[in-house]
Amino acid sequence: MARVPSRSKPPRSAEPELSIRIDLDEEDALGPGKVRLLELVREHGSISSAGRAMDMSYRRAWLLVDELNRTFRKPLVETQKGGGGGGGAQLTPFGNEVIRLYRAIGADATQATLGHLQSLQRMRAPGR
Repeated sequence: MARVPSRSKPPRSAEPELSIRIDLDEEDALGPGKVRLLELVREHGSISSAGRAMDMSYRRAWLLVDELNRTFRKPLVETQKGGGGGGGAQLTPFGNEVIRLYRAIGADATQATLGHLQSLQRMRAPGR
């Protein structure tokens, strides 16, 4: 799956950063784009708003959320049907735990590889 840019993501630092993609099996993966989408659903309370924040169509955002809900044994996102006040979406406690675990794996991996990342940074061409 292609990397998904996010308008709400802070600018990248000059330091290298590790990006983690977890292949759960041959078909299912959890990576930075899907996790960021989940975080934005939590923040905005809406799949469409989360998708817009990532320059993604509602359909694409909905398909990714649906895929995530089918990948795990419990739903990560619950939706409410529209109506007078409109619909919405919220992360489940299980969804929050998936995000927490993913972020912990990334932090641990970054810490474990920090020296190597710094070495790669020093090896870059000047001015890049």
